[in-house]
Amino acid sequence: MTDHLSGSEALIVGNIALVGHIVRETMARVPSHVDRDGLTSAGLTALVLAGQAYDPARGVPFPSYAATRIRGAVVDELRSIDWASRSVRRRARDLDATRNQLASALGRRPTAAEVATTTGLSVEEVAANDDDVARAQVLSLHASEDSSLGDMLASHTPGPEAEVEHRERLTYLTEAVAALPDRLRTVVEQYFIAERPMAEIAATLGVSESRVSQIRAEALILLRDALNRELEPDLVPAHARPDGCAAQRRESYFADVAARHAAGLRRVSLDPEVDATA
Repeated sequence: MTDHLSGSEALIVGNIALVGHIVRETMARVPSHVDRDGLTSAGLTALVLAGQAYDPARGVPFPSYAATRIRGAVVDELRSIDWASRSVRRRARDLDATRNQLASALGRRPTAAEVATTTGLSVEEVAANDDDVARAQVLSLHASEDSSLGDMLASHTPGPEAEVEHRERLTYLTEAVAALPDRLRTVVEQYFIAERPMAEIAATLGVSESRVSQIRAEALILLRDALNRELEPDLVPAHARPDGCAAQRRESYFADVAARHAAGLRRVSLDPEVDATA
């Protein structure tokens, strides 16, 4: 079928399926509102450019060469997207406000069912919104640990101040994940980093899927508050029972994150071979 095509055209046509594979792989890792067509368009453009630029004399198989170019274009497209749409962020703010109000009234963290009833949403809608926001928050950490993604980003990088702030947040996020209680850390790492299905995580921990969802939500609230405590303290909500055990555990967690960060800074200052931006 491709006999009448030139060499580069045959390579392009013969590897169109590669774009679909990479887009499907990517869609499984990003919030649900991300436009598949936009990623596909970016990937196909990269495939065409790869076919035109490919030099077989370099000894690199075309599928491998094209996959790198396609993934780079897809990542670049993702970097231009606001990870959580305005409607998702607006609903997330409303849900947070409702949770804080219920926590103050009940003297404990409200259940997902209580939040859903108060907001007029279903439990599934609340969970779906939390999931989209959660993936948006953790995706930066996931990408920062995958050096190949960084290598494939386009050259239009943020300015120095924005880059420093971004690295600072990633540093705190990494430390905040490491400081989580064991079970919470396991769920975050397995769900977001290892991308294991919730059912598998539940089986590993010996709990129900709904319990894994609760643990994930609890961990994400802690992560968010830990980052805000260090970087934007005014955004940290007051605990409903500041003298209670839960509040003390939260404060201990915040202190652990701060201590880890301080220890990291000391290592950098004492060891000239340590790259502070690594």
